[in-house]
Amino acid sequence: MEALIPVINKLQDVFNTVGADIIQLPQIVVVGTQSSGKSSVLESLVGRDILPRGTGIVTRRPLILQLVHIDSEDCRKTSDENESKINGRLYRGIDGEEWGKFLHTKSKIYTDFEEIRQEVEAETERISGNNKGISDEPIHLKIFSPHVVNLTLVDLPGITKVPVGDQPKDIELQIKDLIFKYISNPNSIILAVTAANTDMATSEALKVAREFDPDGRRTLAVVTKLDLMDAGTDAMDVLMGRVIPVKLGIIGVVNRSQLDINQKKLVADAARDEYAFLQKKYPSLANRNGTKHLARTLNRLLMHHIRDCLPELKTRINVLASQYQSLLNGYGEPVDDKSSTLLQLITKFAAEYCHTIEGTAKYIETTELCGGARICYIFHETFGRTLESVDPLGGLTTIDVLTAIRNATGPRPALFVPEVSFELLVKRQVKRLEDPSLRCVELVHEEMQRIIQHCSNYSTQELLRFPKLHDAIVEVVTSLLRKRLPVTNEMVHNLVAIELAYINTKHPDFADACGLMNNNIEEQRRNRMRDLPSAVPRDKAVAGGSQSGNVGEPTDGGTGNWRGMLKKGEDGPAGDKAMLQHPLPASPHKGRAVNLLDVPVPVSRRLSAREQRDCEVIERLIKSYFLIVRKNIQDSVPKAVMHFLVNHVKDCLQSELVGQLYKAGLLDDLLTESEDMAQRRTEAADMLKALQKASQVIAEIRETHLW
Repeated sequence: MEALIPVINKLQDVFNTVGADIIQLPQIVVVGTQSSGKSSVLESLVGRDILPRGTGIVTRRPLILQLVHIDSEDCRKTSDENESKINGRLYRGIDGEEWGKFLHTKSKIYTDFEEIRQEVEAETERISGNNKGISDEPIHLKIFSPHVVNLTLVDLPGITKVPVGDQPKDIELQIKDLIFKYISNPNSIILAVTAANTDMATSEALKVAREFDPDGRRTLAVVTKLDLMDAGTDAMDVLMGRVIPVKLGIIGVVNRSQLDINQKKLVADAARDEYAFLQKKYPSLANRNGTKHLARTLNRLLMHHIRDCLPELKTRINVLASQYQSLLNGYGEPVDDKSSTLLQLITKFAAEYCHTIEGTAKYIETTELCGGARICYIFHETFGRTLESVDPLGGLTTIDVLTAIRNATGPRPALFVPEVSFELLVKRQVKRLEDPSLRCVELVHEEMQRIIQHCSNYSTQELLRFPKLHDAIVEVVTSLLRKRLPVTNEMVHNLVAIELAYINTKHPDFADACGLMNNNIEEQRRNRMRDLPSAVPRDKAVAGGSQSGNVGEPTDGGTGNWRGMLKKGEDGPAGDKAMLQHPLPASPHKGRAVNLLDVPVPVSRRLSAREQRDCEVIERLIKSYFLIVRKNIQDSVPKAVMHFLVNHVKDCLQSELVGQLYKAGLLDDLLTESEDMAQRRTEAADMLKALQKASQVIAEIRETHLW
């Protein structure tokens, strides 16, 4: 089981090569307040001075520290991995039994641990600056030594409350967000560091640990500075877990003081002094505390934690490998045969465009109607309902009908309802169907345009590799649609014009309406004949009716009230004004002529029975014929749109694309990849390779029965 930690280190190296943290590997996260002794604990585990020291905030970037235990005979490496140039000379081996490597310095080997500390300081200031600000970009450091146990630790900035110097005002929030980012990893072990000379109940480290590990199953507490407690006090109750119990345990350690550090006291000497202090002050607990016990405990906890995390880790790696394989497939391979590639892309786009219209596309939209389904919805729902909402008599008033009837009779009063008035009015109503029909064409055109984007996003992702080709295809299809739009609009306009050109009163569906009209006229004739006095000869009935203007109007001195049937503020036909108006009592100013047309007239009056019958006949005829025409338009417009726009584009799309784009002079330009596509392909390939390698590492664990 000891070999599990090197396996995780190997996985960490694999993912470090691609600079990715998409896999949450098991690691120990060190959390504590500023100057609580976190860095001293880490240096005690390493056995060397490797971290910047000083007052205030010192750790300003996450430090991912990997401790790798090596055998004494492996201290002098001769492999190519450890070849490095030091001071301008090529070393094939490493002088010394311990060394370190940074990820950001590639293969450079550090045998001087003072140089490692200086590099940590320099790298911190390079990213975080020198104003005590922090950064979430980690520093990766690997230490090889025969004196360490296999561990992976993360040192984080200490929790602080008040910004100092040039620190940002929200420094406390920034640090807590950084800590939360690491301890929220369910595969991490939280090492909560608290100084013994502070109240354990107010420990910030334990507080933030409990936010993400309320059960305490992955939290280990470390109590530092046992030698700095007030005289007469000890940490016995704290170390025994009587103050605040911690499931994984509480371990006390003694750090080097700042004076010890300034005097260059060795970590090994500090470890001996720590052991002596624990034997003297806490003899019963000495074997369960101290740096050595902490290292062994962390090693054991990390091994068990890795074993528990490996199944889920394996699943996660396999899922990501599948996702990156699909992503890499989407990016495609570098183009060798440009002519063939261009023709394939054009053909595929044209096929997908047609499939989207026909409803047989590979990628079917589930959130909204698309392609042919939306066109069908436009025809039968949007357009159909719009036509049905058009009132056959909308915008037509009774006065309009009466005016049309009188205008159709000329100077002679009408005996019957004139058919010319019906034709005049019904054309006006049929004309109202043209705008919804043209709007239907516009909606279908917009959907045909939207299909282009749908195919680009879902169906032919290869086009995203070649932005110029994508733009060219969009331009060609848009141009084709634009050319077909006026042709389709003209056809739809003609459909309405055809209906207006000839009012077919002999239409089979119009027969009932005509019969109604004839019956109505016959009824009027019989009523007039019945109402005539017996002394009036029948042969003079018609003439008398004509002379008296038998339209049901009161004589009223021979003037009539036709003007009164018009809306207030509207003038009737000039002929009516001249014929129907007469001077009414008025008081004009002296010396001014009276304009008879400006004389007020009654606004409205009750229609006579004859007028009511005439209006009803015309209105019923208009409604009947309008419904026939609306039915025709509702059927013929979708057919015209399909023929002149949709089907024409489907049939001509590929030939149009080939004719416009498949040219030798355009190949290089159209198949130029986007600037970041090659980089994204390389990154995806590297990540896939890393995931496959990680999967092999986990497979080796199974083969060696470590899992």
